Amino acid sequence: MKIATWNINGIKARLDTTLGWLREAEPDVVCLQEIKSVDEGFPVDPFESLGYNVATHGQKGFNGVAILSKRPLEDPKRGLDGAPDDEQARYLEGVISTDAGVVRVASIYLPNGNPVESDKFAYKLAWADRLIRRAEELLALEEPVVLAGDYNVIPDPIDAKRPEAWVNDALFQPESRAFYRRLQALGYTDAVRATTDAACYTFWDYQAGAWQKDNGIRIDHMLLSPQAADRLEAVTIERDVRGRDKPSDHVPVVATLSV
Repeated sequence: MKIATWNINGIKARLDTTLGWLREAEPDVVCLQEIKSVDEGFPVDPFESLGYNVATHGQKGFNGVAILSKRPLEDPKRGLDGAPDDEQARYLEGVISTDAGVVRVASIYLPNGNPVESDKFAYKLAWADRLIRRAEELLALEEPVVLAGDYNVIPDPIDAKRPEAWVNDALFQPESRAFYRRLQALGYTDAVRATTDAACYTFWDYQAGAWQKDNGIRIDHMLLSPQAADRLEAVTIERDVRGRDKPSDHVPVVATLSV
């Protein structure tokens, strides 16, 4: 089973790019972030024509997450518990049945948190705490779980071409990185780091020739429960997608699990 995560930076602006990559890569499951669309405005038909079932948790103009699955997506959960007044669409979870049992996937769009001295950073950390609580609950199910998405966290200096440029950014603050380590301490495995120690990036800004200079960062992650990590076969970062026409500033990350 090929499971991908990709912040597409607007489904309507990136529809052709997304469909083209799906035809090429043929992933079984895709977790999308920053769809920037309400649920009823999401272009379901083109994805269904490629054989995908579509679930969304959308929001007008901002945020929004979706899951595309070749198999039915069961028990969808939209949003995290613990903040009933939070209207930002950043979390979607569902269960996929396979011949070897279920796989639970979540599409995650963690808040950016900038500027650090603002309420946005406090919101980022509070949201991260709620994700930790959900991650703990999911571990108790003893199922293969894939927490996939744009975490807006640079875990380590190797995950940035120029780490010194990020020391004052919310993505690289000690609190943000500590949250990521907490997830790993619970028992989740960073799929990329389970397969390589090399510097690799998933995001290149549109500004200042970042793509041309390979001035990237790794902020799109797939964290695997022990049951999912045991099934991990390979991980790829689809770098070439960033160089295509009208690209997102993020690229797909794909994990292959045996099922």
